[in-house]
Amino acid sequence: MLSTSRTPHTGTTAVRRRIAVSVQAPDPLSREGAVSQLRSRPEVELREEYGHETVALLIEDTLDEAALARLRRIVRSEGSRAVLVVGTIRENELLDVIECGVGAIVWRREATAHRLVQAVVAAARGDGDLPADLLGRLISQVGTLHRGAANRPGAPSLGLAPREVDVLRLVAEGLDTGEIASKLSYSERTVKNVMHGLTTRLHLRNRAHAVAYALREGYI
Repeated sequence: MLSTSRTPHTGTTAVRRRIAVSVQAPDPLSREGAVSQLRSRPEVELREEYGHETVALLIEDTLDEAALARLRRIVRSEGSRAVLVVGTIRENELLDVIECGVGAIVWRREATAHRLVQAVVAAARGDGDLPADLLGRLISQVGTLHRGAANRPGAPSLGLAPREVDVLRLVAEGLDTGEIASKLSYSERTVKNVMHGLTTRLHLRNRAHAVAYALREGYI
């Protein structure tokens, strides 16, 4: 579905494609709450079904094996991007969530309409969007995994190119594509090509997954 906006300087009308979003929650009240937050937002088109061009907004209080199985099915089998809105995440669950293909996480206590749309837009672009405290926990957890792996002879290496490492380091710092391009004196297209190349080559699902793997292997 398309929406339009008027450009202030030229008076011309720009066409913008809305992001298809499907909401799943464990109870009707939570689902309706999220739907009501998103219904009036011009960036979003609500849908009932998941699909390849749909962002799945999944609401969970806590994570268990059933919730992780739903995440894997929606992202891997149905090809949707995913935003996880969750109450708590334990240390041993965080990397599992990232490796399921979830690149955007929102705390339930912070799930305002603005915050949900911000995460949906990031997920639709393939960007990562993690709360600052979760990003710190992810870096700490993956660092622990890397130190353990470093003691094992013959541990595999990703073989990242220097500019891939440069881009991922800035992604880990929370910079968007334009900011990364400016920092490295690249075009935005080059940054996107670098990310697409490494995620495709290494079978990674999104930016957050790529950062997790680079951290795990000790590149950043």
